[in-house]
Amino acid sequence: MKLFTFLAASALLLLSACMEAPTSGGQNRMVTIGNYTGVTMTHFHASNTSRSDWEEDIFGNSVLRSGNTVNVNIDDGSGACMFDLRARFADGDVVIRNNFNVCRESSWVIS
Repeated sequence: MKLFTFLAASALLLLSACMEAPTSGGQNRMVTIGNYTGVTMTHFHASNTSRSDWEEDIFGNSVLRSGNTVNVNIDDGSGACMFDLRARFADGDVVIRNNFNVCRESSWVIS
């Protein structure tokens, strides 16, 4: 009976690990972006550090008002973990964070 309980518990643990839907390379690339600047964030870009240009605006027609956060999946399908992040605000200010490891860091808060 102990062997059956052990096998059942092991199977349940394995099943729950498989249901977490890993991204390319098996790494989680979800990053919480926090805006605490007092100004609305109008654009957000995340570009693989191997690129020379910024990728498209992840927000599209959306914005991130001050005091709010948003979860973003920063996965370009390349398996890369290192990205440069760029936030643009309604007042024209731009904040850039270079060499952000999306596989190890789970949040970027701008204040």
